[in-house]
Amino acid sequence: MIRLEKGQRINLEKEGGSKLTSFCVGCNWGAITVEKSGFLGFGKRKEELDVDVDLSCVMTDESGQLVDTLYSPLYRKEMFTEVGLPIGKDRSADGSMYHSPDDTEGDKGSNDELDNEIITVDLNKVSGQISQIFFFLNIFSPRNIDFMKIPYVSIRMFEGTPRKVNSVFAQYDVAKEPQFAGKDALIMGKLYRRNGEWKFAAIGEAFSDQNDLRRTIKRILDNYAR
Repeated sequence: MIRLEKGQRINLEKEGGSKLTSFCVGCNWGAITVEKSGFLGFGKRKEELDVDVDLSCVMTDESGQLVDTLYSPLYRKEMFTEVGLPIGKDRSADGSMYHSPDDTEGDKGSNDELDNEIITVDLNKVSGQISQIFFFLNIFSPRNIDFMKIPYVSIRMFEGTPRKVNSVFAQYDVAKEPQFAGKDALIMGKLYRRNGEWKFAAIGEAFSDQNDLRRTIKRILDNYAR
């Protein structure tokens, strides 16, 4: 397994020389444990807070123009139509990618080693118009937390299904680092075509986008896709 670092570029070549073409991109994160006062202010009790992190992606052509998007259909439609973006959906137009149901809680109790949200990818089905596929994370709620406060966040590329991991190809660990303090958005990386082959670049840059996925999309299109 490749432990990805910020700025790293890798070929999608597995052991044995074959290419990684059908895989899952998954995100796993933990709920936050807080201490609260007990009854009438006596004692302390621990309580786990739901943490809603959204895994999304945008697809662009060679010039950086938006071609397709994949993010939760639970977002309000008006949120996107008022700024000229497509509404949320769970399947790409070319059928190459599928988004698992939206997880609004995170792992509670302990890490179950399964990903909370997953995008299934088949590079053989990706439209020839698409040259770049960006994967990114946004904390939707609670609104007062950042990636440093979440006990763990990991993003990985693996072969298998959303319910069964056969082999992990690459992984990027996010949480509990000072650089993520105050940041609620993370551009994880991108798949891109180079000389007819797909490769992956780990971007690993975090931002404060005020829990607004639209800001992150605009940031990608303005600063990373062109």
